[in-house]
Amino acid sequence: LAIKLNKEKARILRHKKIRKKVRGTAESPRLSVFKSEKHIYAQLINDDLGKTLVSFSTLKPGFKEKMKKGSTIESAKLVGELIAEEAKKLNIEKVRFDRGGFPF
Repeated sequence: LAIKLNKEKARILRHKKIRKKVRGTAESPRLSVFKSEKHIYAQLINDDLGKTLVSFSTLKPGFKEKMKKGSTIESAKLVGELIAEEAKKLNIEKVRFDRGGFPF
């Protein structure tokens, strides 16, 4: 348990360092990704306005119907594809990746 808490503290410190450098704008919003043990969450954020433009996760209603298998890698790919579709609808071509302290 103590090792898990230390890993989480280290991740949070890494995330704080990343957030000092990565900033989203209207033309190039920040793509923030968070992963838990069971689910993955992604959102596009405009830091100038402090607004979330688009968000998706594996918990979203209707996600299970789009998934063919229960693979975590496949579900992460699908979340990425869905958020990319919504970003293109908003004419967003570039994003700034915020890995949230996770080693991707």
